[in-house]
Amino acid sequence: MDSNHNPYTKQLPAELGAPAFVDAWKSRALVIGAIFAVIAVILGFLGQAEDGLGWDHFLRAWTLGTMLTWGLAVGGLALLMVQYCSGGKWGLLLRRPLEALSRTLPVIFVYWLVIALFMKRLYLWAQFTTAGDTAAALKNGVLTEIQAHCIDFKRPMLNADMFWGVSLLCFAIWVYYAVRLNALALQREADAPENTPYWIKKFENISGPGIIIYSITMTACAIYWVMSMDVTWFSSVYGLLFLVGQGYLVLAFCIIVAISLSKAEPFKTILRQTEQHDLGKLTFAFVMLNIYLNFGQFLIIWSGNLPGEINWYLDRIRGSWGIVITLDFIFHWVIPFSMLLSRDLKRNKKRLLRVCQWMVFARAFDMFWLIEPNFKDAARNLHFSWGILEYIAVPAAMFSFWLAYYCTRLKARPLVQVNDPHLEEILEPEHANA
Repeated sequence: MDSNHNPYTKQLPAELGAPAFVDAWKSRALVIGAIFAVIAVILGFLGQAEDGLGWDHFLRAWTLGTMLTWGLAVGGLALLMVQYCSGGKWGLLLRRPLEALSRTLPVIFVYWLVIALFMKRLYLWAQFTTAGDTAAALKNGVLTEIQAHCIDFKRPMLNADMFWGVSLLCFAIWVYYAVRLNALALQREADAPENTPYWIKKFENISGPGIIIYSITMTACAIYWVMSMDVTWFSSVYGLLFLVGQGYLVLAFCIIVAISLSKAEPFKTILRQTEQHDLGKLTFAFVMLNIYLNFGQFLIIWSGNLPGEINWYLDRIRGSWGIVITLDFIFHWVIPFSMLLSRDLKRNKKRLLRVCQWMVFARAFDMFWLIEPNFKDAARNLHFSWGILEYIAVPAAMFSFWLAYYCTRLKARPLVQVNDPHLEEILEPEHANA
């Protein structure tokens, strides 16, 4: 690129690949994953000896780890499509990290297979597959009347065949979009800069419908994989809550990646304070939208006080769960909201990095509050056990192994797309006080 018009314009280095320390990230992640995997297995045996639920807790924690990493993978794909439709300089910074996120779907599929193979340990509807089964369970006191009714009523949707079919279809759609967008990105990279308008239009035409399809498929899987753990629960905003939560998580994770990569080239050159501030503001918007939707749902259901709706919240408030929901509110919203209000913090790499790390933890904590109270032994009964510690060990191991794979995907391509129309601007000296 010719930059003679401005002697102060920065220059991209010749090497645009990921720095060598990404390999160190991968090695460290594998070691941490192995340590936590061993701890998770030990806790499984201890929990089994304690209350006979050790491996049930293991599977519940596995679901948490799957949902956390799944949110990063498909959320990264969704944010990539949003960027193609909206444009903006932030796409030059996050495009390669987002593409790498989308290419971690094979790991997510392996994680999901464990859930699918052991669905009877996680879902009531998978245990009682006929009307006779639910009638017998109701008679024996295994199911409540409302649970038996909901299982029978929802059986056309909540059954093993539909679970497998819908999930596999969704994976196929996500993989198609991930492969298609990643392949086209390489073709655009090799094409002449004057053809950029053609590529912008092409990506918009693919990504626009893709965002809608993603929203539908993501909602379907959120319902099957998490919401259906409590067959009595229904919510018209459940999918949207997951969608916003994924944006919250993916933006925080990508900011962590971008700031960490900025210790070396090429991100040291292209990550300006202006764009970092913009990413902080976008993350702040997702924090606000996240609490708006969650609190809005809670307020409507709580004020309505209907027996068919309020029990889901009572399971998550009574029996000491009130402590967890209070901490969730503080972790998930109060702390990020208070911190990201600060303009100086959003422009300070170290501080913004710490806030985004906290947000990833807060999202995992929120998933614990969503998943664990779905089960009879935990609803309205928060108590310490070896099994509860699985919610730390198992997701930590799964996230670490996923992160190691992500590092390999991140290193597979140059980190900067050299024919991006925003590259010239992002190499200019900072002059905006956004």
